[in-house]
Amino acid sequence: MSATDLNALWQPARAGDIHLPHRLAMAPMTRNRSTAQGVPTELNAEYYAQRASMALIITEGTQPSADGQGYLLTPGVHTAEQVAGWRKVTDAVHAAGGRVVVQLMHVGRIAHPDNTPHGRQPVAPSPVRPAGTMFTASGPKEMPRPRALSTREIATTVEDFRRAAAGAVEAGADGVEIHGANGYLVHQFLSTNANERTDRYGGSVEGRIRFAAEVAAAVADEIGAGRTAIRLSPENPYNDIREDDGHELYPALLNALAPLDLAYLHLVHSGDEQLLDALRSLWPGTLVLNRPGADLAMRAKDITDGRADIVSVGTAALANPDLVRRVRSQAPLNTPDPATFYSGGETGYTDYPARHDA
Repeated sequence: MSATDLNALWQPARAGDIHLPHRLAMAPMTRNRSTAQGVPTELNAEYYAQRASMALIITEGTQPSADGQGYLLTPGVHTAEQVAGWRKVTDAVHAAGGRVVVQLMHVGRIAHPDNTPHGRQPVAPSPVRPAGTMFTASGPKEMPRPRALSTREIATTVEDFRRAAAGAVEAGADGVEIHGANGYLVHQFLSTNANERTDRYGGSVEGRIRFAAEVAAAVADEIGAGRTAIRLSPENPYNDIREDDGHELYPALLNALAPLDLAYLHLVHSGDEQLLDALRSLWPGTLVLNRPGADLAMRAKDITDGRADIVSVGTAALANPDLVRRVRSQAPLNTPDPATFYSGGETGYTDYPARHDA
């Protein structure tokens, strides 16, 4: 691809209160390298600081409460120790000239008690066990049937997101991104198979979007809309999710979210171009688009054609700490090593080489 094909990537942009020097952001990626107590470490700080030249770093999914954890060694932001750990990360990224938002991820039913300090049964909109297994320290195990949240517990969970957002900002983050995608708790409420509720949080489209809208409103109220974002993945079946009415549900959700004036909407593209165009036309603010598998020329075209304002990339940023510099100079890229994505330690994490001649 020529440098001209990528010109749209290098224009300044704005995501709410966050001013960006260009439009190539780092997508959130779970890396399983926090402590058993969910505390980010110096190694995490090094990893994110290495990638500070990205327009915006969106961190790995970070649990807003103890019940929000489902995987091994994932970070939280609901204890003082976790907030202090994230301060190391944000200080390192800012010192390197970057901008970072913490993604708040409550996994809901995608969990196993063996992976959590408390060992409790997972929670979800409804007691529907997801298909599939979860990796634990003793190997893969079938995920158990979750316990349905009561309406009172739903209100408590909304407040958990609020407090976690405050903790992220206290830790120095430039904002937070609510994870409403990929089959986790917010997405479970949106779906037609994980949500079998008959109360105000289920059934109709209006009921199923209520939790997402309440979480977004609470977080925006706590830290400001200009520092609050949400990630959605319409029609994505990942983690045993089914959506039978995406063309009705997601426009309704965007209409509920738009008045909040959030910093950005982060969409994971499913391949349905008609739905993408419809959602783009409905969203009045900044839209970050993640188009899995697309090359950078296609991503730049999404900006040029108005489908996105900012684009996010995952494994390319994982494997290339100096991705922006390499792309600008048309230097070759490192190849990601999937075997080390979740293996722990610095191998496949902070040891990808930068090109000093790029």
